[in-house]
Amino acid sequence: MPRKNLPNKQVPAKLGAKLLSSVPFESGFHFFTAFGNFTGMTAISLVEFTAKLQIVPAESVQFHFEHKDFQKWIKGTIEDQKLAERINEIVHDGSSEKLRKDMLEIAQKRITELRRLSQ
Repeated sequence: MPRKNLPNKQVPAKLGAKLLSSVPFESGFHFFTAFGNFTGMTAISLVEFTAKLQIVPAESVQFHFEHKDFQKWIKGTIEDQKLAERINEIVHDGSSEKLRKDMLEIAQKRITELRRLSQ
């Protein structure tokens, strides 16, 4: 009996490494505080995204969260559906600093998960 072609699923280690890899600068996350007001900061990986998230102006975090830019980039460019969904679940109470803290906590936990997967 011939074998059916099974879908080519990535093993967890390869998936973890892929999600932690860098993207070209043009595809990076460019932080703005408003439309047309670039902060000068760009992240080209999840690790760099987390580092920049700690130092960008709070209004940039607020601006991008309100427009779902973080989720769009993480899902579409980084291709991490789980992290995008977790960010989507954040209940924002209006405090930009609390939002930053929540985003950092979620992103750092995900990076730790992905590092474990890639070992």
